[in-house]
Amino acid sequence: MKREKLYISTVDENAAQLTRQYGLGMEIAEFCTAWNLDDHFQEVDPVVREKMLSSDRFTLHGPYNELFPCAIDPKIRDLAAQRYRQTIATAQGYGINKIILHAGFNPWLYFPCWFTEHSTEFWLEFVKEIPQGMTICLENVLEEEPQMLAQIIRDVNDPRIRMCLDVGHAHAYSKASVMDWVSQCADIIDHFHIHNNDGSWDTHSALNDGTIPMEDLLHYIDDHCSDATVTLELMDAAPSITWMQNNGFWEE
Repeated sequence: MKREKLYISTVDENAAQLTRQYGLGMEIAEFCTAWNLDDHFQEVDPVVREKMLSSDRFTLHGPYNELFPCAIDPKIRDLAAQRYRQTIATAQGYGINKIILHAGFNPWLYFPCWFTEHSTEFWLEFVKEIPQGMTICLENVLEEEPQMLAQIIRDVNDPRIRMCLDVGHAHAYSKASVMDWVSQCADIIDHFHIHNNDGSWDTHSALNDGTIPMEDLLHYIDDHCSDATVTLELMDAAPSITWMQNNGFWEE
């Protein structure tokens, strides 16, 4: 995997050190929680800017708590749009042009047909507000199969809306295998979140600590999604970097 495509999430408290040491990109995770866009922004902003000194390329993970673009209540959809506008403005302030947002499916709230239809309606309208040259990558969490999210992205049919495939989420919560997700969605995937687990829960474990066939997956990504960026979304990414180096997944 080309090093220029590999990023470290700031959920790892050593992300700045690792990005500097290995010449990697950085995914800013401080704004996953929306209160850091509001009351705490003045405290968080200088911390983020200090971390960004260690790299030259970035993605930004936007807020996701209680945000449902497909919501039945129109005011909840309005809240999602408001938070996404804030996220776009924040990303622009940092010079970042790739944003990751959770797609918002909850099987205890929405039927799959409702989720796909009304999410598509939301993004067909909201995509007009995304600046040219910026990409929003919709991330799977509780989706049980890839077709729902793939249908939304293909129906919106705009390069500003792509997929972030979180392989740990797919492995823990989906009936389809991770390899099925990648093979069915390779043409619309622009970003990956990479971590492992045993299939029972989303533990964000190291790449070699779980039952995802990680070597096969990384080879497939290299062969079929070579333009996509990849974030190690781990609390401790260093052992997984070493594992990638030792197993030949490290291309200068």
